[in-house]
Amino acid sequence: MRPPLTPGQITRARFERDGYLCPIDALTPAQAAHYRTLYLDFHQRHKSRLDALRAGERWQINTDTHFVLEWVDALTREPAILDAVERVLGPDLLAWNTSWFVKFPGDKAFVSWHQDGAYWGLSPMDVATAWVALGPVTPENGCMRVVPGSHKQTHLPQRDTFADNNVLSRGQEISVAVDEAQAVDLALQPGQISLHHLWTVHGSNTNTSDTPRIGIAIRYVSTRVRQEGAVKPIAMLVRGRDDFQHFRLVDRPRGNDAMAGEGLHAQLLQRVHVALAGAAKPLWRAATWGSPRRR
Repeated sequence: MRPPLTPGQITRARFERDGYLCPIDALTPAQAAHYRTLYLDFHQRHKSRLDALRAGERWQINTDTHFVLEWVDALTREPAILDAVERVLGPDLLAWNTSWFVKFPGDKAFVSWHQDGAYWGLSPMDVATAWVALGPVTPENGCMRVVPGSHKQTHLPQRDTFADNNVLSRGQEISVAVDEAQAVDLALQPGQISLHHLWTVHGSNTNTSDTPRIGIAIRYVSTRVRQEGAVKPIAMLVRGRDDFQHFRLVDRPRGNDAMAGEGLHAQLLQRVHVALAGAAKPLWRAATWGSPRRR
């Protein structure tokens, strides 16, 4: 594995050059173990529903839990994570979205090559995804992979596949060829994070090991960012101040009893869905990178 980046190496210039930063030390092993235990308890509470859902449908349970679970909210506010994000986005930060990406041994789930920026209608692109490892994340158990520099080719054509084992909600994938020889594995030790740009081409393979891959993607946005659409999206202010009010700030959760996908969480997910639907439009243009993929 590569040595962790020093604070001086975590810069906006490097982020804009490569489209990602990895690995970054953020949580201690004890902190990572603490949050891992909490996630496993969460998973056990929802196991019957999670097991019954297709990979692409699990977002209803695994998405935006920071709005309703106190411990997930606390994870998004860990100072060392925010310190790294601040070096890239500046001092005023919102936690806009969280998504759990977990692959247990034998799980056939994968993530196809895609660009997040194609779907969310966010601008300016002062946005970064922090992928937080709560256990070992390796090529064998399906770590995230990125194509360095691919964020400079925005709006690549993409299509929905609805593939059964694709973790993405619609099985989204880039419909141009990806040279996998250029891809970099973002291997992480427990407590480390990676940061990636929303236009960076990324994906992950299945878990072929005996080790679970447990991690959460936290999407941070600068308060300068707005989302297209008639419905104001929701977010949590996690550092600094919000002088723009492009998002409706929601109160921090005060407990851990909420069932994901039900009650308040279901209401918030519906608002998120409406906001995303309002932001969605054909963002991609004719590809200038790669060639049409053959299947």
